[in-house]
Amino acid sequence: MDDLDDMDHRIVSALRARGTDPRVARAARALSWAGEHGALWLAAGLTAAAVDPPRRTAWLRGTALTAGAHVVSMGVKRVVRRPRPAHVVPLVRTAGRHSFPSSHATSAAAAAVVFGTLGVRAAWPLAAAVCASRLVVGVHYPSDVAAGAALGALTARLGTGWMRGGTRD
Repeated sequence: MDDLDDMDHRIVSALRARGTDPRVARAARALSWAGEHGALWLAAGLTAAAVDPPRRTAWLRGTALTAGAHVVSMGVKRVVRRPRPAHVVPLVRTAGRHSFPSSHATSAAAAAVVFGTLGVRAAWPLAAAVCASRLVVGVHYPSDVAAGAALGALTARLGTGWMRGGTRD
């Protein structure tokens, strides 16, 4: 496990160093802020539900899956209790002091799965950007982000059948 810890530290240090560029720091902060508590994804899902009546139920179910994945990640975080990186100065404040898994990554990956199922191609690149932002702002290790993304994708994937049941063709 020491090799993984060492690699985690080196990668977060290298990516956090990218945040010294003011443009990169602004973008990373904005993405981190937008992804806080899954807000970006919840707003997008609720907006889509409002403007796409034939698929409203599917959008609402997908949004519920995204929120559920986020809640699960917060529960795992309370059990694991891994501290955030202390060897870099973060660019943002965090809602909590625990790092594993990244709840931003969990909700981003969950949203990418459910929105992708509904045909939103931009969901995956935006989710990847939110995940990367957590490393650039220095508040997560890569393994936190990878675990969060896997948790979110799995949670959403398990619910896509239920979600698609809310689509009228």
